[in-house]
Amino acid sequence: MTTTIFAPILPAELDWQGDIPVARDYDDPYFSRQDGIAESRYVFLNGNRLPERFSTLSSGQLFVVGETGFGTGLNCLLAAQCFLQTAPPQAHLHLVSVEKHPLTLKDMRTALAHWPELASLANALLTEYPPATPGQHRLKLHPRISLTLLYGEAEQCWSLFQHPVDAWFLDGFAPACNPDMWQPALFAEMARLSRPGTTLATFTAAGFVRRGLQESGFVMNKNKGFGHKRHMLTGEIPHGSPAYCPADSPSVIVVGAGLAGATTARALAERGCKVTVMDPDGIAQHASGNLAGVVYSTPSAHLTPQNRFYQQSYSHALRWLARQAFPRDKSDGQLNGVVQHYVDDKQQEKLTQALETGAWPSSLLIAQGEHAAELVGGGYLRPARWCQHLLDHDNIRIEKISVTAVHEGQPATVTLDNGQSRHADAIVLCTAANTTTLPGLQWLPLKLIRGQVSYCQATEASRLWQQAQCHGGYLTPALDDLHCVGATFDLHNDSPVTSEKDDQANLAQLERYLPRLWLELGGQQINIVDRRVAFRCQSLDFLPLCGPLPVATENPHRPATGLYLNLAHGSRGITGTPLCADLIADLICKHPLPVDQQLVDALAPERFIVRKRKKQSGWTP
Repeated sequence: MTTTIFAPILPAELDWQGDIPVARDYDDPYFSRQDGIAESRYVFLNGNRLPERFSTLSSGQLFVVGETGFGTGLNCLLAAQCFLQTAPPQAHLHLVSVEKHPLTLKDMRTALAHWPELASLANALLTEYPPATPGQHRLKLHPRISLTLLYGEAEQCWSLFQHPVDAWFLDGFAPACNPDMWQPALFAEMARLSRPGTTLATFTAAGFVRRGLQESGFVMNKNKGFGHKRHMLTGEIPHGSPAYCPADSPSVIVVGAGLAGATTARALAERGCKVTVMDPDGIAQHASGNLAGVVYSTPSAHLTPQNRFYQQSYSHALRWLARQAFPRDKSDGQLNGVVQHYVDDKQQEKLTQALETGAWPSSLLIAQGEHAAELVGGGYLRPARWCQHLLDHDNIRIEKISVTAVHEGQPATVTLDNGQSRHADAIVLCTAANTTTLPGLQWLPLKLIRGQVSYCQATEASRLWQQAQCHGGYLTPALDDLHCVGATFDLHNDSPVTSEKDDQANLAQLERYLPRLWLELGGQQINIVDRRVAFRCQSLDFLPLCGPLPVATENPHRPATGLYLNLAHGSRGITGTPLCADLIADLICKHPLPVDQQLVDALAPERFIVRKRKKQSGWTP
């Protein structure tokens, strides 16, 4: 397991020369707008022969570009523009770029305005531009072009990245200005992630850079530089071969049509996979079926893998919702912020530290008076409608049928309750705690936590509420003239039957923490119209199980061929499932992953086998 410590990211302010942005993409601070574009094209696009290489890609082929300094994003946007102009219509481009000090959104918007010819791609970048938080951030610039931004030190970020790269943009402030980046350790990481035929280009011709890259395995060449610059460097890993070409888009069976299943199916469908979703009860009929759910997270100043997942999945979910234009209107919910009220001194200290340290920047978290903070961009929505929206795709088919067993293989197989079998290249179990009812999976460390939510009739005063409120529980604005008040948290009750006692517990908690809103809802005369019981599925360490299903009966264990898990999202299903869906889809399609290796390990189902065998080396279920 990786033990890298992540620190808060401090955004950079852009320097200016007149009205020209002076970004790290350029060695000379006196470039013109057009010279900047011309230099990027000359050095990085032509230096890596990208127009030619893009044009020779085949249908479905993936090309990955790695960059060591994102800056204003100009190099990546030019590569994306070149790809759209020259690549065949079914090819895919994945851009991966590192930035230690990301520009503010304001400065990024100002800088990109100087290149109107890139407006379409620039607007996509600005729309999804992530907050300055450490780790990986997945953006979509075009249906066929993804961008993964790595925020942090270049060497550290690349050491946690695993996917092969086909072309490198070795960019950043000049070696004399930024010697910490131009180091053999970074060159070694670049070589590790390269394969035969991988190229690189850089504006510098410094001798120690050329020698360092040669020692790492690149064959280096000194070429004519751009404009008044005498030289630049290009390089290549010898014994060239074409870029990796994945097989035809795999067929996938997703078992379960709740939040995990719907997001997983959509992520796969958007990558061109043919997806069959199987659920005997239909869409969002279990824990995903409440009237309303809250898009929120748990801020912390301590950037452990668990807390980084909470943070990264939150901003990732907001990008998914914006991309899908959901909620479509107020009847689906609103994303207008979630107010988190401090319920005790410990929680207040935790949120205050998250604010003061910069671990959660103001674009994600702001103080709201002395007793609360607001999660910016969060909100409330109808989970069932969100699932229905996601599953409405030409590549997705839904069947109301029950799966009784799964079997690894090429292809993998599901056994249905009617005795039939179905095959697919991959099978993803999004079946929450029901997963342990399948043969051979009883060992999975899952627990069920019962929760009852109370649906309360809106009043004249409560109909004015606009934001979801979190305290010891949660309270949502009205949907269908009903407010969700909840929810109980009972690990020792497995009854599916609703109870008046749980309603009273929900209202008592509301009265304790939000007495003004309790009164506006009716106080002692609050009218409970209905209630609903559901069971949260949670793991022992509060993180989802997301990744290949391990074969626990073997020691050492191995991943089961073609079988994956995406489950145990607890009470954060709306927030956590989009990121996990992209992780599963990229694993199946063999694309670059949306999280770094530290988070891959933290989410991997095999982690529980590893922990058990550290204490008991011969353990098997």
